[in-house]
Amino acid sequence: MAGARIGVYPGTFDPITLGHMDIIRRGAKLVDKLIIGVTTNISKSPMFSVEERLAMVRRECTGLAAEIEVVAFDALLMDFASAQGAGVIIRGLRAVADFEYEYQMAGMNQQINDSVETVFLMADVSLQPIASRLVKEIALYGGPIHRFVSSRVCEEVTARVEQMGRKGA
Repeated sequence: MAGARIGVYPGTFDPITLGHMDIIRRGAKLVDKLIIGVTTNISKSPMFSVEERLAMVRRECTGLAAEIEVVAFDALLMDFASAQGAGVIIRGLRAVADFEYEYQMAGMNQQINDSVETVFLMADVSLQPIASRLVKEIALYGGPIHRFVSSRVCEEVTARVEQMGRKGA
């Protein structure tokens, strides 16, 4: 794909939410190829393994009319983006708190590699409150998560919570 615009959308996707899918659909329109980089944030406790999250993201992206590749990475984001030939990092924003963190990260990333631009996309208004961390917390206490994730992801999260033994039970 010589000359193609390649973008990277990184995240833990633990689990992938409707908010993530909104950013994937919209971000894919901005580039010729979108690489979804699935990583593990050392400050978060993942509910699903990297392999499970890769499979989940790939399945959720099936049928999207875009060139999308889903890969795992465990490196600095800018090193990963360079290795993928990406010129753009796509980040989703939900609230002002997200912006402050993402703005700082974009500045640091620019210092590391100024040939890769960061593009911020605001999540759809109806999806802005959704966060994987909150989805997991609601599920752990037996609350409904079907409005925040696809039906298949809802089933997977519910099954994992049952395996783990629900907190409120």
